[in-house]
Amino acid sequence: MVEKSSQNEGTHSLSTETKLGRITTFVFMRNLIAFLQRFRIFLVFAVLQILALFWYVTFLSFPRNQFLTTNNQIAIQLLEWEHSITKHFNLSENNTKLQWENIYWRKRQPQFMYQLSRKSFKINDTLFEQQYTYIPAEIINSSVTRQNNYFTINIGEAQGIKRGMGVFCHEGVVGIIHYASAHYALVKTVLTSDINIDVNIHMKKTDLPGLLIWDGKDPRYGIITGINNDLKVKRWSKVETRGGSGIFPKGLPVGKVSYTEPIEGQALWKVEIRFAADYRRLQRVYVIKNLHLAEQTNLEARIPTDD
Repeated sequence: MVEKSSQNEGTHSLSTETKLGRITTFVFMRNLIAFLQRFRIFLVFAVLQILALFWYVTFLSFPRNQFLTTNNQIAIQLLEWEHSITKHFNLSENNTKLQWENIYWRKRQPQFMYQLSRKSFKINDTLFEQQYTYIPAEIINSSVTRQNNYFTINIGEAQGIKRGMGVFCHEGVVGIIHYASAHYALVKTVLTSDINIDVNIHMKKTDLPGLLIWDGKDPRYGIITGINNDLKVKRWSKVETRGGSGIFPKGLPVGKVSYTEPIEGQALWKVEIRFAADYRRLQRVYVIKNLHLAEQTNLEARIPTDD
């Protein structure tokens, strides 16, 4: 009796599910038919319109060409959008690759090497020895509105960074490493009152040596001191690193002369320059390692002091 009762319950549940399924199907079909009846005129119009457009484009050459041209333009526009989006997401990776490529070629520039032979100016690997190496970095924190401005970069002692190393970007000089921790470093930028980088004002016949300082006013402009006012300084003359301290190689861009005026009571020019780099927008830099710096420093330590 129990088995029969179980069979009856199973049969009853199956029949209930079947009835529910049939009812659902019936309701759906009824709603579909009602929808078609309500919008039958619009649907017939849409089908006829599509057929007319299809025949129009298929059998007439001019609209067919116009259609294909428009279709190609849409496809090209979609590809351009895709390229722009992809380029945006790959920007950081591409910038990193570009930094390493710049380092690769900069190492091979003769002006950044030490010349072993002084009897010939032929450029090859037997005459020049690499003097500077470069480490790419990214600025993760910066200021340009203070009296003394520092940048924080994302490399440190773990990458060989030490106090006193020079820092530059692809546009020009940035500053000097002030302090380095294991994974980060502080850069004392040219936008400080006592940076004192030795530079040259590049003239046609000779270079005028001076010191780069900042007056704390405008991050776009710096000052060069130590230029005698009996020397003629032309406006828009290039200003480059002199390389005497061993921190920077000779010839790195610093800026251009924008204004000169005599200093009252002194036989010197006040030379204002416009920086080559825009430090307000700077993101990627290079740290310079002079492979001969220890030798130069030890030698200059032997200079006798004045009594």
